[in-house]
Amino acid sequence: MAIAGEDGCQSEGFICQEEGLLTGLEEQTTPVLSLIVPAFNEGVQIRMNLEESVEVLRTFGVPFEVVVVNDGSHDDTRKHIDSAARDFPEIVYVTYRKNSGKGNALTEGVRFAMGNLVAFMDADLEIHPRQLVRFMEEMEGNGADVVIGSKRHPGSKVDYPLKRRFLSWGFSLLVRSLFGLKLSDTQPGFKLFKKEVLERELPKLVVKKYAFDLELLVNADQDGFRIVEVPIELHFNRKEGGRIGFGEAKDIFLDTLGIFYRLRIIRYYEREGSLIGGQHTHTTPVV
Repeated sequence: MAIAGEDGCQSEGFICQEEGLLTGLEEQTTPVLSLIVPAFNEGVQIRMNLEESVEVLRTFGVPFEVVVVNDGSHDDTRKHIDSAARDFPEIVYVTYRKNSGKGNALTEGVRFAMGNLVAFMDADLEIHPRQLVRFMEEMEGNGADVVIGSKRHPGSKVDYPLKRRFLSWGFSLLVRSLFGLKLSDTQPGFKLFKKEVLERELPKLVVKKYAFDLELLVNADQDGFRIVEVPIELHFNRKEGGRIGFGEAKDIFLDTLGIFYRLRIIRYYEREGSLIGGQHTHTTPVV
């Protein structure tokens, strides 16, 4: 199934729906779980990864959808997502022309998500979707509102380059110093949310790229949502050390200082939150 902008072809740069792409809507059961997958210049690999993700989620025994967001790719990513969407009715396809960042892609994906549970997953499958079962069990068993994977959890098994380890360690130290978050790792792309968390927090967020995860978790923590970390297995598979280098680290550092400024200095999030509603009242998870 393919989706364009809610207001038609001109809405926010969304590409028009093409004849024959919008299929399977009548047969779909309302999803319990929505898996959001941002994609940028993934090439033919995205087709294989989406197929594998759908096959794994079908074993979970709950209605689901995979919302894949083409974040203005310059290669043939769109073609391969299109192919997967034609073959798998569980795939919801969102696309736009301008590359706007991972955070923006996730936000757009949530706009179309129908499930009570919303998961984020990177398109490269560094963290395999089979691990989502553990996240759902943790949410149900411990009353968590947000479950995130942590590379630093004692039970985690990780394989990624020394450069990434160094950057991750430095960023974690910065986050703890500035925000006092009782989390060991905010950056892995694999996360599970109750949808109510995203509905409350996303309207307040400013960051559109890599520090999006941090801004989201900082706000969820401030509003009293329960965040739990679980172990993950991570197998790095990006070429040339991945997409985050020292140049991107500088941008993340500046965005992080911006989050601190908005949180502690001008109380921006507090003001925005007052327009949305009061503090969170704990509810039982729906799984």
